[in-house]
Amino acid sequence: MYKTTKALVLREVQYREADKLLTVLTEDEGKLTVKAGGALRKSCRYSAASQAFSYSEMTLFGNRGRWSLNEAETIEQFLPLRAELGKLALATYFAEVLEAVADEDSPQPALLQLGLNSLHALSTLRWTPEHIKAVFELRCMCLAGYEPMLDREGDWFSLRGGCFHAAGQSPGEPGLSLPAGTAARRAMAFIVSAPAKRIFSFSVPEEAQKQLAAICEQYVSAQLERGFSTLDYWKTLRL
Repeated sequence: MYKTTKALVLREVQYREADKLLTVLTEDEGKLTVKAGGALRKSCRYSAASQAFSYSEMTLFGNRGRWSLNEAETIEQFLPLRAELGKLALATYFAEVLEAVADEDSPQPALLQLGLNSLHALSTLRWTPEHIKAVFELRCMCLAGYEPMLDREGDWFSLRGGCFHAAGQSPGEPGLSLPAGTAARRAMAFIVSAPAKRIFSFSVPEEAQKQLAAICEQYVSAQLERGFSTLDYWKTLRL
């Protein structure tokens, strides 16, 4: 069975001598594992489309639940991401988070759009990497089913409870709350509710940006109950 779909490559792994195994996020099938036969050969017609962060229209062949890449036409390669190590590391973190939350065989167009918008923002850097990262993290959690409840009052945010609260009144586990001033709270509300193409279009004071960055990063870790080695590596580059 042949299927044509638009897909973003989240991860590429060498398989045998000249092949790759790709983890892709598609517009209508969610996350898929795809074999790209001969992708490492110079003569391969879809070698560019099989690279990490490439967004392409792919024709896949499916047989007994396994998919292989038949042909592909590249739409966007996000080449600036490969020109700077910091951008590459952060993009790899984005891809790892998307892979962690995406479902297999389930349409998730909003998640794919978030990935594309975030890679585009990182390529152009109209905003700081920290700003882009925070927006991606919180919006991704919303799309993955962990949307926080932002209608409560309070200057603290519970990472487990997913809501604001007053000091000493955390609905989650003790110690798993971070300070959230008015500007940070407003920024979170904007990220959660803004149209997909406008989620990065806001600004906050420096202190609020630090609060926002800490909350969004640790909210991902708390809700998914895991860390990300790619995030750790990106942090070493920021030192």
